[in-house]
Amino acid sequence: MPRETWATRAGFILAAVGSAVGLGNIWRFPFITGQEGGGAFLVTYLLFVALIGFPAILVEFVIGRYTNLNPVGAIRELGSGAWNYLGWLFVVTGFVILSYYSVVAGWFLRYTLIGVTDGYALAGPEEAGALFGTVSTGLDSLLFHAVFMALVIGIIAAGVRKGIEIGVKVMVPAIIALLLGLAAYAFTLDASTAAYSYYLSPDFGYLAANWASILPAAAGQAFFTLSLGMGVMITYASYLGEDRNLAADAGVIVTLDTLIAVIVGFVVFPFLFAAGIEPGSGGASAIFVSLTSAFAGIPGGRILGVVFFAMVGIAALSSAISILEVLVSYLIDELGVARVPASVALGVAVFLLGVPVTIDLIFLDLYDKLADGVLLVLGSLLLALFVGWVIPEIAREELERGIGALGGLGDAWIWIVRIPIVIVVLISLYLGIVDYVDFLTGDLAEWLAAR
Repeated sequence: MPRETWATRAGFILAAVGSAVGLGNIWRFPFITGQEGGGAFLVTYLLFVALIGFPAILVEFVIGRYTNLNPVGAIRELGSGAWNYLGWLFVVTGFVILSYYSVVAGWFLRYTLIGVTDGYALAGPEEAGALFGTVSTGLDSLLFHAVFMALVIGIIAAGVRKGIEIGVKVMVPAIIALLLGLAAYAFTLDASTAAYSYYLSPDFGYLAANWASILPAAAGQAFFTLSLGMGVMITYASYLGEDRNLAADAGVIVTLDTLIAVIVGFVVFPFLFAAGIEPGSGGASAIFVSLTSAFAGIPGGRILGVVFFAMVGIAALSSAISILEVLVSYLIDELGVARVPASVALGVAVFLLGVPVTIDLIFLDLYDKLADGVLLVLGSLLLALFVGWVIPEIAREELERGIGALGGLGDAWIWIVRIPIVIVVLISLYLGIVDYVDFLTGDLAEWLAAR
């Protein structure tokens, strides 16, 4: 069957931005920033995005456009031997991530509905914690997990142009508009000055004392927020039907994604400071407990809460469709399955894998620490090794399509992929494995012993 392509350059860019702008930017970014020292983390993260994230996204782009295949087929065409299994790693990673991502996204849908029907007026810290307990597990969580996955399946089943491209052209501008509106309101809060000082003034003494924690956190966030290491950008670039300047497209995507992440800080931190809540406190529940408490004490908090949680739900949807598309593209390319049945079958399988997360949050940690700390980083590492050392000439020639001869810049890109990216990701992988083993032998072992 003929392979689909993007109708417009804007469609490709917005789809890639939509993939990058999701829970990683809005749920994860502000609280990692809080945990790692505010401005000290922000400046480190921005450096990683520019120096590591931008070259790394080009790695996935050149593979996708050169082969016009899903990650499994793309790596098989370019590599041989053990490298053929790398594409499967992307499929497994995306499958695991989407299973719990959908559950968390369902929480945001539920909180949006709570704001519409009941508001957050009674949500002090204790009440907010109890509310999160009700929403995060049980029937509520299962139901909204199903609703979210149904939305994702519907968009993917409609196709690249009629589903993904039309969807992101609506969702991404809506996310940006809502974020800017919330940031403008946050600017009017009395606590905004202190919040901006915390967020934008890096303490280099703190950075020097805590670099071992800040560096891997910044690297991991940069890869997570740009949707690297799970084959998304390979898949999206495979739908490019013409020679375009991949570096220019990557620059726009990375810039928009990073700008949105930074704006999220201008929204969240003033709200937290206004409510007297310490940034970065809490775990999976942090943004829900902290912000519902904050919205309860802010004029117009009910409306602000509905807008915020709805915006995050939209952002999560734009990311989730990109992950399911990686899985669906495999069935379409490799097995010739039609798009609609492939979307439904894989969407239902993802839903079932996520069901344990709706029963107990220990499964959220089990999935997230494996996918984010190990699988995602391992995929990025192996892909950098593959492009930098196995197919460097093919990668360079593909990057030059639509740009022209790169000369020394092409050599510089290859060597950045070969050494700095590999070193940074290797360190992050080691720390992620250590953290996951600690979890398995600690929290998970205690949970199992109590059963």
